[in-house]
Amino acid sequence: MNKHARVLFVGDLWRGSNAKSLADGFAAAGADVVTVDTTGVASPALGSPEWVYRKVKGRRAPWLLNRVHARIHAAADAFRPQFLVCFKSIHLDQDLLLHLPGNPVTVHYSPDDVSNPANTTPAYLAAEAGWDLVVTTKRHNVGELRARGARAVAFVRSAYDPAWHHLSYRPSPRRWPIGFIGNYRPDRVEVFRRLGAAFPGRCVIHGPYWRRALPRGIPGVAVSAGRYAEDFSTTVAGIQANLVLLNSDNRDTHTCRSFEVPAAGGLFVGERTTEHQELLTDGRECLLFDGEDELLDILGSLAPAAATRVAAAGHHRVTTSGHTYADRARQIMGTLTGRTELEVPA
Repeated sequence: MNKHARVLFVGDLWRGSNAKSLADGFAAAGADVVTVDTTGVASPALGSPEWVYRKVKGRRAPWLLNRVHARIHAAADAFRPQFLVCFKSIHLDQDLLLHLPGNPVTVHYSPDDVSNPANTTPAYLAAEAGWDLVVTTKRHNVGELRARGARAVAFVRSAYDPAWHHLSYRPSPRRWPIGFIGNYRPDRVEVFRRLGAAFPGRCVIHGPYWRRALPRGIPGVAVSAGRYAEDFSTTVAGIQANLVLLNSDNRDTHTCRSFEVPAAGGLFVGERTTEHQELLTDGRECLLFDGEDELLDILGSLAPAAATRVAAAGHHRVTTSGHTYADRARQIMGTLTGRTELEVPA
């Protein structure tokens, strides 16, 4: 007789995180999921002893790691998972993860470019070949991981979470003509300088680190805090043209926003890549650009009626094409078991 797969999921499970969405995706796909939250390891609370230690020593606090490792081992001992899924667990003890009680099948999931040194550690790289499956959201990583000796590799696209990314009300009668929800990056500044000059007072950025990096702001551009969980979709609803900008450090050809923006009903205005063209039809379900000049041309000629029509078509395409985290969980488990549902032999 078959029974639902037992999955021990390890990752940063703060509200609105991609790791939490993937853990929920495994549960929605039918798995029995137990989690261990590692948020404190990656992002210790500001001013906490763990935060101070990391600032002074440049590494994670050993007492925090010991607590997390103890929780993982205890959960595995009690739950006896058939599968261990770790979401970018590069700072944890790899030997412990690969030798848990019950000897579960081990899966390491990375949402970032695994050839970028910022997304690995020497300890993880030394143990990478020990994982049963390495999952990457970057197609270009597949060959690189195999060349590094990874035992098995799966390319799985990013996704959206229906709990957070859905059609929503907007909190104000005003709708920003142009908006971006995402982190500060130095190579993103120039495009917003140009947008602020071309469309003064008509562009908004919602994201962390922008104010810290640019205390004087960007002329013509409003800057606000990041938007997560439920706030993401209400913010998208308040923007006519939602920019989808890729992370050059990850060599992105698509990103989580590629799914989240249209799932939330926003007009996807993004960089022209092969994967974006596979996901949505340019001109009908999204608007794609090569370079800042074309972006400014698109935004300058965009009519509200056209924006509404294209956004609706993009929403329909993404939400009816199997792009939720539950769909990705099924894909991962199908890679491991050769089946399409989350069931394994008892």
